[in-house]
Amino acid sequence: MSSWLDPVRRAFDAAPSPITFFFRDDDAGWEDEKLYRLLDVMMYFGAPIAVAAIPMAIQTRLAADLRALVTAPATVVSVHQHGFAHVNHEATGRKSEFGPSRSRDLQRQDVADGKQRLEDALGLPPSSMFTPPWNRCTAETAECLLELGFKLLSRDVSAEPLETGALRELGVHLDWTGRHGARTGPSRWGDAIADAIAANTAVGVMLHHAVMSADDRGFLTELLEVLTSHPRARLRQVVDIASDSPAQS
Repeated sequence: MSSWLDPVRRAFDAAPSPITFFFRDDDAGWEDEKLYRLLDVMMYFGAPIAVAAIPMAIQTRLAADLRALVTAPATVVSVHQHGFAHVNHEATGRKSEFGPSRSRDLQRQDVADGKQRLEDALGLPPSSMFTPPWNRCTAETAECLLELGFKLLSRDVSAEPLETGALRELGVHLDWTGRHGARTGPSRWGDAIADAIAANTAVGVMLHHAVMSADDRGFLTELLEVLTSHPRARLRQVVDIASDSPAQS
């Protein structure tokens, strides 16, 4: 057993009902070999993962491999749109591809073009979920997503809520490679995961395969061992969790 996960085990033990985890991996199209290594870990445990693919970055080989995974029987892999080109359009302040400096028309064009490009690359429609780069977008982005048939927006839970209407939102709680993530050390990271379990019925974990080290994948393996063995832990696809809750009115 890994002692750094003892707080996680105790948090599950204390939970009055099962706690669901979901995993989202951002930036597919960058560092493909590292993505394959991450997917190997997730599939070994049968752990669902929502892959956020950058339409302008995804190449032929990766697209074909993702298509094969998505269409495989009992697959745990889904693919959805991650912005358009993952570029920053803000001259000052926090980075955003779909921020206030981008007009509604240009945002809509980027979403539409990205959706078509990703569908063409995969040879099938991606999931009706959208993750904006840097987890940032505007209310106008949400309007465009609805118009273009998207059902779910996934950002960070700390993001300011949007009046999304029929567009559901389900954000991530834990950033594996962020400054408050695994780099803080196993002990603190274990405490952070335990805190998320204590405060939520569904916990989202954001991964960035491109910057994950072998040690990161090792720690993830240890966490998945707990998530697949503890009686109060559940693993689900993010879109399935979102479909259980009503959209905003």
